[in-house]
Amino acid sequence: MNVVKQIVIKTLVAFSAVLILASVASAQDLKIGVVNLPLLMDSSPQTKQAFVALQEEFSPRQREMLAKQKDLQTKDENYKKDRAVLSEGERRNIEKDLREGQRDLTRMNTEFTEDFNLRRNEELSNIQRTLLKEVQDYAQKQGFDLVVGDGVLYASESVNITKQVLAAMEANFKAQ
Repeated sequence: MNVVKQIVIKTLVAFSAVLILASVASAQDLKIGVVNLPLLMDSSPQTKQAFVALQEEFSPRQREMLAKQKDLQTKDENYKKDRAVLSEGERRNIEKDLREGQRDLTRMNTEFTEDFNLRRNEELSNIQRTLLKEVQDYAQKQGFDLVVGDGVLYASESVNITKQVLAAMEANFKAQ
């Protein structure tokens, strides 16, 4: 019985060694790449286009807010200059108008910020989906077995494919 156990153990050890050697040999054939996702996000033409579109979409509201702020500032300065010669009723009315204007401006600013952040997050989400699709397409076309993104502390230039993926993204962007 002891002899049978020893034979079984030796067979298992030998089989394990063969499996380990086989996995090491096959691991040498793997094609691995690393992509710097934040760099792709910052550098891609898709991101630049999205932020230009956001700027165009929100610039009229921003100009409106700036005009309202300037108008309120002018009214406040005029009020401070003329306060001494105004009647009590006129002062109260002007102060009320200034408070209401400031509340409106604060509300406009809050709505603007919320709307802008919502749209920016939508655009970033679309860009991330596009970016991941581009990386996957590039990896498949180039025959990569594994492409790693986040969580990489170091990657040599020989496995860093960020520039190549960015070039592919730019080419696809121009083709559209």
